Amino acid sequence: MKISVDELALKTQEIKAGMRIFLSGTIYTARDQAHKRIIDLLDKKEKTPFELKNSCIYYCGPLPARPPAKIGACGPTTSLRMDVFTPRLILEGVKIFIGKGPRSAAVCNAISQRQAVYLVATGGTAALLYKTITDAQIIAFEDLGAEAVYKLQVKDMPLIAAVDAYGNNIFKRG
Repeated sequence: MKISVDELALKTQEIKAGMRIFLSGTIYTARDQAHKRIIDLLDKKEKTPFELKNSCIYYCGPLPARPPAKIGACGPTTSLRMDVFTPRLILEGVKIFIGKGPRSAAVCNAISQRQAVYLVATGGTAALLYKTITDAQIIAFEDLGAEAVYKLQVKDMPLIAAVDAYGNNIFKRG
């Protein structure tokens, strides 16, 4: 299914675990340290680097860009490391998460309670995923290097729905 980030954020209930998704639109990268800083900002009631409501977070740390490219290869990182932060981000309105590997029961419950969705990118496909990025810019926490928050524009990023808004989970059913 080809779908934009904006459409998917409003139609998560139409996505079923196991579906192939070709995602286009704006997504934001964030890993462990960026998540911690975003949560700290929320706790202080300060502005976050991007609007969380209906947004998409991609768990990856891009490699340095080789000019003239704006970004290096950027494959998914293990999602479990972000599970301590994810339920809070879901409560704040994030609807789409992209990473690799299974999620904790707490995250799967939060996804189904708030009608979010978790998509997986196949590990080891950083070069393929890189080709779907049409624009990239660091928007926050540049001091974190690869863990800085990037705003990416993607076109037809190939993903699989892993946990849907109803709690169906490809890692549980095999």
